Amino acid sequence: MTRSDPDTPDSGTDKTPKVPGLLRSSGVVSAMTMLSRILGLVRDMVIARYFGAGTGADAFFVAFKIPNFLRRLFGEGGFFQAFVPVLSEYREKDSLSEVRGLVNAVAGTLGVVLLGVTLIAMVGSPALTALFAPGFMDEPEKFALASDMLRITFPYLLFISLTAFAGAILNSYDRFAVPAFTPVLLNLSMIGAAIFLSPLMQSPVMALAWGVVIAGALQLFFQLPFLMRLGLLPRPKVDYRHEGVRRILRLMVPTLFAVSVSQINLLLDTVLASFLKTGSVSWLYYSDRLSELPLGVFGVGIGIVILPNLSRKHAADDPPAFAATMDWAVRMIFLVGLPAAVALSILAEPVIATLFHYGAVTDRDVLMSAQSLRAYAAGLVAFMLIKVLAPGFFSRQDTKTPMKIAMIAMASNMVFNLVLVFPLAHAGLALATALSAWLNTALLWRGLRREGAWQAQPGWVRFALQVTAANGVMAGLIVWLAGPVSGWLEATGMQKAQEMVVLVGVGVVAYFAVLLLTGVRVRHFRIQ
Repeated sequence: MTRSDPDTPDSGTDKTPKVPGLLRSSGVVSAMTMLSRILGLVRDMVIARYFGAGTGADAFFVAFKIPNFLRRLFGEGGFFQAFVPVLSEYREKDSLSEVRGLVNAVAGTLGVVLLGVTLIAMVGSPALTALFAPGFMDEPEKFALASDMLRITFPYLLFISLTAFAGAILNSYDRFAVPAFTPVLLNLSMIGAAIFLSPLMQSPVMALAWGVVIAGALQLFFQLPFLMRLGLLPRPKVDYRHEGVRRILRLMVPTLFAVSVSQINLLLDTVLASFLKTGSVSWLYYSDRLSELPLGVFGVGIGIVILPNLSRKHAADDPPAFAATMDWAVRMIFLVGLPAAVALSILAEPVIATLFHYGAVTDRDVLMSAQSLRAYAAGLVAFMLIKVLAPGFFSRQDTKTPMKIAMIAMASNMVFNLVLVFPLAHAGLALATALSAWLNTALLWRGLRREGAWQAQPGWVRFALQVTAANGVMAGLIVWLAGPVSGWLEATGMQKAQEMVVLVGVGVVAYFAVLLLTGVRVRHFRIQ
């Protein structure tokens, strides 16, 4: 069947679409995501300056984390990984009208489910707060504040999940830049709310909750014109019997566990942290945000790009190309993830002091956040590898295997939490998350190797030696230049910013200079 359609010349649905190179597509996503993450750090700096790590900040982070977690389940997490392979198969094999039918049916079905969940959660916000932050129940003021903010933030789940749905369609047609840009709107909205709306509120921190909801609506409506240009603007239709919807639902249930295990682990961290000293939730939040920077820019970016690519290769029955794409993605993760983890571990206190040591944030907050940042850094490469190994299963519409692996990892995280939280407090929770991520990675890798979906391409030994040498030189230089932690705590904001720019610049130049000298070239990472 042909997929040509005269009224949608930009639909991109010809049989042999011009697929951009993975390196270029990943670069586009990474650039947009980098902009978003930089603004995200600015957002967190503003939140830290205005609200610190006290009662209000702890309450907001819980109120924001719950719908944000469910977004990963309903939106770009389980749903995205289940929807993209099915949509890619429809695009590869069926007509444009059938693709539109799938999009309409999914939009209506997903929208009804999300609306129901949102309304129930808004009514039951105190129960959800008690479930995810039981330690707050001993502090009535903090508990009430978190419940009220959760009631305001929960519609964000509806908006942002539909945003992820729109983004999945665009990604499937190799329009990666627009979905990658939309998180910028969240950061701008929250920054504006903290600066301009908080002075008008009886409880200033409530402004952040309203900023989240406004951002969700902006992100959804921003993508609609681009769907219209593709000829795939949804006309929602509730149709649970649609063959594509039923397949997505079957794939989605196990995928929810598989792709969201790290988010479940972070929520478990929040539950346990709510019983620890005031500030523990905020310390974990700030350190997690810093570890999310390279994860979101590179790990998630590469994972987003390869999923539709792998899905098309599977639909075209091309195992060698599939395996080569998997190998490319793993090498890219080691290339960018390992130096990021090394740098974050060495520069934990300087980075946190530079970004957050202002206003209500104390020296102790910096030192405590640095402890959990080092623990998260130990698992950074694993977090990133999960983002590219799991699509190796999802693209082949195998969701049961990663679900089983994710359940093992989640159970291990609970054990690690209980073992490490007593001697290491909040840092133990972060370390437990890192350890379970490595277990998850090892099991995914073993499964892909066993099934032949990933086969190591030539040159791995040489590549490993090159990356190891580059990281060693980079680490030595930044340790030598960083200086004592006390100097960073005492320096002015401008001094810290200047020193950090120098450290980052020297580290980046040294790392890539060594790679260049040892024979690494950009052409080695180009793959169509």
